[in-house]
Amino acid sequence: MSFSSRTKNELSRLIAKSRCCSMAELAAIVRTNGTIQIDGFNQLSLKFNTENAATARKIFILIKTLYNLNVEVRITRNRKLKKNNSYFILVNDMDIARKILNDAGFIISDNGHHLIEQRLPNSLIDNRCCRRSYIRGAFLGGGSISNPDKGYHIEFVTNHEEHAEDLSNIINSFDLNSKMVVRRDDHVVYVKEGEQIVDILNIMGAHQALLRVENIRAMKDVRNNINRIVNCETANLDKTINASIRQVENIEYIDGVIGLDKLSKNLQEIARLRLSHREASLKELGSMLSVPVGKSGVNYRLRRIEEIAERLRGEES
Repeated sequence: MSFSSRTKNELSRLIAKSRCCSMAELAAIVRTNGTIQIDGFNQLSLKFNTENAATARKIFILIKTLYNLNVEVRITRNRKLKKNNSYFILVNDMDIARKILNDAGFIISDNGHHLIEQRLPNSLIDNRCCRRSYIRGAFLGGGSISNPDKGYHIEFVTNHEEHAEDLSNIINSFDLNSKMVVRRDDHVVYVKEGEQIVDILNIMGAHQALLRVENIRAMKDVRNNINRIVNCETANLDKTINASIRQVENIEYIDGVIGLDKLSKNLQEIARLRLSHREASLKELGSMLSVPVGKSGVNYRLRRIEEIAERLRGEES
């Protein structure tokens, strides 16, 4: 089961404490997943379609709770393509279907005519708790979230630009930064940053999914820190090796041109130690001296040797 499906399963088990929140959740599902059907006899019905059984059950429960109606549920399976079951929830009672659409602010009456309204009525999302429920419903009806092992992305798909704008504003009212994009005929509201996805899961009430994302983020941070440390240590090791090679070359050049005995005793001692301990660090070399010195003291002597080698090379050329 995908991470997106598991998240929907978790959210589908949540039951809002108040009627207004249940209505906000159903309204979001209507706008992201509902289809209005009008037959030849001008009979209106409402249909929902989902491949997630828990979402289908949640739609059934919401309509039963709010309107005391047992809706029709049909299940189909495309065996040829080995796809998941498709669940169709049908509201065939025209009066109830119209009331759901009215309560969702999707249909408004004007002089006896019913008009489609894409903008959300403020009364539906006035309360912070209702906005949380609306986002949850929008995810159940038309949302998806990527596997956090692969990346951070959550999106909500809707058919209308006005609704996408309203949904984005609702999400952003929680100090998030959702964005919109057009994909074919759909309008998509999305959030990509990991910390904000954690926040939106918390807003919807998907706490198990939230913990999963947080654990993966923590593991990724640990891996990234380990990689940075390894890369840093590798770079330092390369730097140390290159410096040692250069120092040995300088010492051998001086030995071949004038001999190491021409150097001062301090420089002779560090030069011979470097030749016999080519992989030693400056700190280790300093501890081997007859009179131990620190890294800065060793570095100073090796720089003096390099200066002498460069001067000899210049005289030779």
